[in-house]
Amino acid sequence: MSRLQPSAPIVAITYGDGQRVAFVMDRIASHLASEGYRLAGLVQRAVSRPGRSRCDMLLEDLTTGNTVSISQDRGAGARGCHLDVEALLGAMARARKALGAAPDLLIVNKFGKTECEGGGCRPLIAEAVEREVPVLVAVPWGNLDGWRRFACDLAAEYRLEDLPSNAEVVCRHLGLIGDGERAGTAMQESSDDLCVHAEI
Repeated sequence: MSRLQPSAPIVAITYGDGQRVAFVMDRIASHLASEGYRLAGLVQRAVSRPGRSRCDMLLEDLTTGNTVSISQDRGAGARGCHLDVEALLGAMARARKALGAAPDLLIVNKFGKTECEGGGCRPLIAEAVEREVPVLVAVPWGNLDGWRRFACDLAAEYRLEDLPSNAEVVCRHLGLIGDGERAGTAMQESSDDLCVHAEI
């Protein structure tokens, strides 16, 4: 069973600033790893490319430390979404496999358009809830309706702009560390919920 004890099976950080939330998620992951917690899941890195208006998107697998590009190279003048869905699904499948080792926390970098449409990391989140592994996920404001339909009452939401800057204090603010008596009840209550479980 996880050594982290949040107040709900899923902790969601809602945001409008993608760069800032990526930084916060990275700080949380780094702090928890430094404290000896076992992490699974994915955090996003943005890498600038000369002559390109968009950054390449990389995902770091928190179990292995390996990174994979999830950006399609569509040329310097390309506009619109350049997500490599196949690469994302491959990264998600590897993270899902890591749930078998019973990590303390699953981190999902973004509940994005792909997830709102029924794909992407939805099965990963659902399996984590089924295995009673707490989940931390970042949710853009524009996707909140889709997120709430998916998560139902299994998630506690926190606004990015309300979070403190210190990584340890953020983890306490989110209920990930400290005040640990509530999680067992929250996880047990989630076992009868059909919303997220139906996505597996």
